Amino acid sequence: MTLEIKTSNLEPIRQTYAYIERRFGKKPATRYQEVSFDVQGATNFHYRPLWKPDKTLNDHTHTALQMQDWYVFKDPRQFYYGAYVQHRARLQETAESNYSFFEKRHLIENLSDEVKQKIITCLLPFRYIEQTANLHMMSGSAYGYGTVITQACIFAAMDRLGMAQYLSRIGLLIDGNTGESLQQAKDSWMNDASWQPLRKLCEQSLTEQDWFKLYILQNLIIDSLMQALVYGELDQWLVEHGARDVAMLTEFMKDCLTDLGKWSDPVLKTAIAESEENKALIQGWIDTLLPQVTEAFSAWSNTALGHPSIANGLAVIAERSKKASLTLELESVA
Repeated sequence: MTLEIKTSNLEPIRQTYAYIERRFGKKPATRYQEVSFDVQGATNFHYRPLWKPDKTLNDHTHTALQMQDWYVFKDPRQFYYGAYVQHRARLQETAESNYSFFEKRHLIENLSDEVKQKIITCLLPFRYIEQTANLHMMSGSAYGYGTVITQACIFAAMDRLGMAQYLSRIGLLIDGNTGESLQQAKDSWMNDASWQPLRKLCEQSLTEQDWFKLYILQNLIIDSLMQALVYGELDQWLVEHGARDVAMLTEFMKDCLTDLGKWSDPVLKTAIAESEENKALIQGWIDTLLPQVTEAFSAWSNTALGHPSIANGLAVIAERSKKASLTLELESVA
């Protein structure tokens, strides 16, 4: 008796969902495409939002920005929920290991009182700015149009919440979990003159109704200054004052900001490339917002770094703006 084994190729009746096929054609789709494109409701709403009766649910007029297709804001990282959670879990695993090592080896004992006070008064209050950033990105998720941008905004919002929590943990490491350092940081945030311009900026920004303007404020302007000044120059100050180990505790923030830039820069470039009207609109927003943010960070820099110059941060903004075909006159805001 002989056995003859044959193979057969089975062609699937359909490669993907119909709505994905209409956009990408008859071919296998990625998981990111299937869960991100054309899934937001666009018709047959039963009621208007009671808090904004002039808008429909999922209304693209929550921003002055105009796009023919809001789904062009593809996330180059191709983050959907599963991919995002797996990526951030790896970052968190590294961060937890760093915090555990710092605590296990009692590295806090290597820090002088001057350094501890600098961290409390000049670094820890940024947890309030991160909480504000969380709300900025929540605005994009709530009022943005098109799942590719709204889901990326909610992921960014969760990143900012995580950064705020890790800043709080730095404070708890300093005071041995008593919460005293966090109370001092709050007092600085509420009362110190160097923090009031930044506090004012945060509070005023939360009244802004245009979600894409907030996107520009947070992802291009504030984040660039934080990368260059807080996790750049302040980090270098700590190194020079015997606090090199603190970099282990802020590495998560640096990695997150770098990753967020890989998403936000292409989104900005795509919005500008859409039309000259969009380019002029965004340029106008930057021209309006930049002096306010410059003033706010200059006051902080004068206390934290010993000088009011934020030239390094402005250079980062200028470089990112140039890649998106925008211009930034540094002389007018320096």
